[in-house]
Amino acid sequence: MLGWAIMFLIIALVAGVFGFFGIVSAAVGIAKVLFFVFLIMFVVSLIFGRRSRI
Repeated sequence: MLGWAIMFLIIALVAGVFGFFGIVSAAVGIAKVLFFVFLIMFVVSLIFGRRSRI
């Protein structure tokens, strides 16, 4: 799951670069949402992926 979160975070960052700088103005809202959703998924997967198995 951590791999998926990293992959989508990178996709969201690329979409964010295009959206935030006005290169693709229609993608601004989608890029912002994707960026924050996948950033949260990345942090959650880092936290829960590092738990020790008892």
